[in-house]
Amino acid sequence: MSEEPLHEPDPSADPAAYLGLLARGAPAEAYDRPVLLARASGAGPAALAALERAKQLALRVRAELEGRRRREAELSALFETAHDLAGLRDLDAVLRAIVQRARSLLGTEVAYLSLNDPAAGDTYMRVTEGSVSARFQQLRLGMGEGLGGLVAQTARPYVTESYFDDERFRHTRAIDSGVRDEGLVAILGVPLTLGSQVIGVLYAADRRARVFEREQVALLGSLAAHAAVAIDTANLLAETRSALAELERANGIIRAHSGVIERASEVHDRLTELVLRGGGVHDVAAAVSEVLDGAVEFTEGPLPAESADGHATRRGDAWVAAVSAGGEALGALVLRGQPDLDPVDQRTLERAATVTSLLLLARRSAGEAEQRVRGELLDDLLDVPERDRRLLKERAARLRTDFDAPHVVLAARLDRPETPATDRDGADRQRLWSAASHLAATRHGLASARDGGTVLLLPLGPGDTAAELARQTAKHLGGTLREPVTVGASSPVGAPATHPGDIAPAYAEARRCLDALRLLGRSGEGAAAQDLGFLGLLLADTRDIAGFVTRTIGDVVAYDRSRGTDLVRTLDAYFASGMSPVRTKDELHVHVNTVAQRLERIGRLLGPDWQSPPRALEIQLALRLHSMSAAVAR
Repeated sequence: MSEEPLHEPDPSADPAAYLGLLARGAPAEAYDRPVLLARASGAGPAALAALERAKQLALRVRAELEGRRRREAELSALFETAHDLAGLRDLDAVLRAIVQRARSLLGTEVAYLSLNDPAAGDTYMRVTEGSVSARFQQLRLGMGEGLGGLVAQTARPYVTESYFDDERFRHTRAIDSGVRDEGLVAILGVPLTLGSQVIGVLYAADRRARVFEREQVALLGSLAAHAAVAIDTANLLAETRSALAELERANGIIRAHSGVIERASEVHDRLTELVLRGGGVHDVAAAVSEVLDGAVEFTEGPLPAESADGHATRRGDAWVAAVSAGGEALGALVLRGQPDLDPVDQRTLERAATVTSLLLLARRSAGEAEQRVRGELLDDLLDVPERDRRLLKERAARLRTDFDAPHVVLAARLDRPETPATDRDGADRQRLWSAASHLAATRHGLASARDGGTVLLLPLGPGDTAAELARQTAKHLGGTLREPVTVGASSPVGAPATHPGDIAPAYAEARRCLDALRLLGRSGEGAAAQDLGFLGLLLADTRDIAGFVTRTIGDVVAYDRSRGTDLVRTLDAYFASGMSPVRTKDELHVHVNTVAQRLERIGRLLGPDWQSPPRALEIQLALRLHSMSAAVAR
């Protein structure tokens, strides 16, 4: 029996070579090399069969390793996506990461994500990766249109190896143009679902025909699920932030309203305290200014109709609340420095206006009562002067009127053309009495309506004269009523407490002076008898001749007395000569230049109008009275 020849083993026919290929991660085509080398070296059938078996085992191991590496990469990508979701800050950044991972794991040239627009009824591109076409990036797909529209409508994944050859999809010109611009051929789309609702589609696409495996469809579906969770989480975060912001705004409103209510309560307490302790209008304005953190002032007078309805209204940069009572506009509270006023603060301003009207009415009622009392006391002095003087003095003291001081009686009347009596006349007399009563109260005097006008009894202050007091009274009353008021004054009377009987005659003198002013065309003025020259001398009860002479030519008499001149005799001769300087020099036996010089001096002492007919008449009368008084004195 012959023996077969022995051969050295061929290293290339060793199945262990595949371990080296697996260790190096060699490509699949490298696994054919050991078999080819063994066959070339003449290996036997048994050896080749063993190598083939080793090759198949190695390829299966390689495929298993590749699958595990792929699953590891997929799991890593899913883990990273979950990590991104856990730290979600920017939804766009998370969606871009998901699309980038889809493109990387599936090895496609393009990946993109679209979201549904319920309002428009379509789906639009939200994120793209690898896209180069602007038209494609701006595509909007109607429900059921194209692959993406079908996925969005059916909530099922769809895949195509060649989009333009696939008749399952409804092709439209806009979609096909966009896909063609991008150059896409193979497309895989999976739905983004929240519960049963599809909110968008995640895509992977290539610019060449290819087959997407089941595992790739499942992987893209997992990424789509993460994308849906990201969108839902972002929406929840947005809603939460919005709810928190709304809650913060609500808390701010509640805090503001709480502060406003506290301010309203504070101003209510302060206004109540003001009313109880008898505060005034300016106290109310000060309190509201502090509470509303603005400047509040009270203004008198009527308001525009839109501001007088009881509500605070905006006028320019101020808020105005009418102060009225019984339909009568008393004025307004004006708030400045607060352009924006909430409703509660508006009510506060309106409540303050109501309190102000109550205070004004109370003050008016008290004032009217006091005016009536003052009028009654003056009426008693005029009509029943023999009343108990002690009682009169006590009544005056309660009204803060000093009956021990000298006084002046004034007669006042509204001056307008004579017209038939109307209802307005009564209203005008009431207005005059009200204004005069207010003036009398401020000057610690008395006032009463009488004889179609008003009579006042006012104290005479140091340095005052009856004439000056009459002028001041006419000016004040005329300014208050905005109509001319004529005022006649009596000569000063002694203390009413001592001589109450002097008041009635003084009132008669004041009325005569008032009538004289109107006859002389001096309506709207105020004057005393001493202002009316010789007419005043006739009107005055005192018949103050010496005072009339002093007021008329006193400066000339005093000049003669101090300088030893003869101006009075020159003045008398001048009038006796018919105001002729030539005849006057003959009467005085002096040169005509001397007469001219004396007349110039007289003009400087008496004033430039001393030769006017009215003044000349008064001067001549004063000269006669002066000469008569000088004769009596001798």
